[in-house]
Amino acid sequence: MRIVIDMNLSPAWVEVMKGAGLDAIHWSQIGEADAADIEIFEWAATRDSVVFTNDLDFGTLLHLTAARKPSVIQIRAEDVRPVTMGDCVCAAIIDTADYLNRGALVTIDPRKRRVSLLPLPGR
Repeated sequence: MRIVIDMNLSPAWVEVMKGAGLDAIHWSQIGEADAADIEIFEWAATRDSVVFTNDLDFGTLLHLTAARKPSVIQIRAEDVRPVTMGDCVCAAIIDTADYLNRGALVTIDPRKRRVSLLPLPGR
């Protein structure tokens, strides 16, 4: 599984994830910094990649489109720096990898995680 890290998160996440054995790339290495969420969403879907974000819009896109991919990992914390949340996020990704490979929305906060299988019910 390849993880594409959204522009709203630090590129430092790449090294943290690679250190945990995960395949990660920051969107700034792929596309334009001002790319619309739908562009990142579609890029990830066509390349069987997982989006890692702090943006709730990706969950909304999953709801509105009833998409089966891409999987999305949302980090929900006040401090989303890798130094603070890196271990928690990497452990959650590894623990939920089977779901992410099948299609899921994984929400991670410092105290818990939630997995919703795709497709999500539409609004």
